[in-house]
Amino acid sequence: MNKQSPCTDKKDYKTPTGIKGLDEITAGGFPKNRTTLVSGGPGCGKTILGMEFLLKGILNYGENGVFISFEESVDDLVRNISSLGYDIQNIIDSEQMIIDEIRFIDHETYETGKYDLGGLFSRIEFAVNKKNAKRIVIDGINFIFSHFKREDILRAELRRLFQFSREKNITLLVTSEKNNKNDFHSFSPEEYISDCVIIMDKNIHNQISTRRIKILKYRGSDHGGNEYPFLVSSTGLSVFPVTSITLDHEISSERISTGIKGLDSMLGDQGYYEGSSILVSGSAGTGKSSFAAHFAHSVCLKNKKCVMFLFEESPDQILRNMKSIGLDLTNYLKKGLLKIHAQRPTFFGLETHLMQMKEIIDNFDSQAVILDPISNLSSIGYEWEVKIMFMRLFDSLKQKKITTLCTYLTQAGGEPVFTDSGVSSIMDTWLILKNNLFHRKRKREVYILKSRGMSHSNKSHTFEMNQNGINIK
Repeated sequence: MNKQSPCTDKKDYKTPTGIKGLDEITAGGFPKNRTTLVSGGPGCGKTILGMEFLLKGILNYGENGVFISFEESVDDLVRNISSLGYDIQNIIDSEQMIIDEIRFIDHETYETGKYDLGGLFSRIEFAVNKKNAKRIVIDGINFIFSHFKREDILRAELRRLFQFSREKNITLLVTSEKNNKNDFHSFSPEEYISDCVIIMDKNIHNQISTRRIKILKYRGSDHGGNEYPFLVSSTGLSVFPVTSITLDHEISSERISTGIKGLDSMLGDQGYYEGSSILVSGSAGTGKSSFAAHFAHSVCLKNKKCVMFLFEESPDQILRNMKSIGLDLTNYLKKGLLKIHAQRPTFFGLETHLMQMKEIIDNFDSQAVILDPISNLSSIGYEWEVKIMFMRLFDSLKQKKITTLCTYLTQAGGEPVFTDSGVSSIMDTWLILKNNLFHRKRKREVYILKSRGMSHSNKSHTFEMNQNGINIK
């Protein structure tokens, strides 16, 4: 994190964006009455970020806005943003926002002698005065660069534009396209004279697309210095920051039943801590999903909400299989206490899975989360990427005191106290399930490798699964 300059109140120098997560990594929003540059390649979400900045300003803060487009038509913008759930046409009709489309036509554009961008400024000033706007977005300013080559004139005109926003007490957001992964446009003085510069990126790795955002600089303000995953979904743009960098989240001493009487006994007769993270690992057929389902049943039985994320089985399959051990989860689905979301890991990148899970958890207002099995996510990222993803997820859930249970598939014959993704170190409780052969019969065992902050059994216990559920001896 960069050092913050002294200021009495963030409200005095910050304009909140209202975009999920973005205000967190910018420590309150964009610089107020100053200029922010957002740069990135095609399709990374620059226009959506700019449009949401205006719409959130109108809907959440009562600040009218102006959107200047050099690339997309007004009709296209209205149609595209309406797909995110905004009634943008109604907002335009109510005169809270104006969209102005400016086109540069090659055969009508000539550069001779000295000139200025006074015509552009006049259109912007007219729109600002007409709507009493406090926020402006200029989308695709690089189109000016491609038509005018006099760097000295453009630099001076950009300074004049940015000074105009200060004098009018307007927060200005400018987007610019960069031509490849590493470089800005060949001519980009706006990078140097902007008060805040944000980079948006979209990469393809192993045929999977990921989006990330980074604050390159922010004059006079504290801000996050990492790359953060972000998601563009049906509800707009949202950023997932590392929310508990200082590890100062509140903890709970309340306990929640595992759903298995014998396992509660192994955990001091009370079960897991609420808000903790639990790992259940074992090879195929040891009963990991059954332990997870018992926990889901226990949560819903207390009229609390639980979300199950499945990466191998369909919802119908897990419901059918759990009936064989006496667990009927269907009623909880009907009551709205249980939500099951099934998705193949390879369908999205790690960041998109992360954002999608966060969105579902927040919208469902769940008190418990189950991920079954997280080992499948190791196939779509490097070990360190997977671990960082889960650290972000678990930190976010712990902030909200949401209990998380994950299952992990270990290889048959492999070391049971090893996980490829390295997530075991960030777990509060770790259960290990094993299959053993005894007189040519399978014998299942469970033992607690660790459980932070509570007394627990240090012995391995056998258990059986039948139509009455899991019975630990």
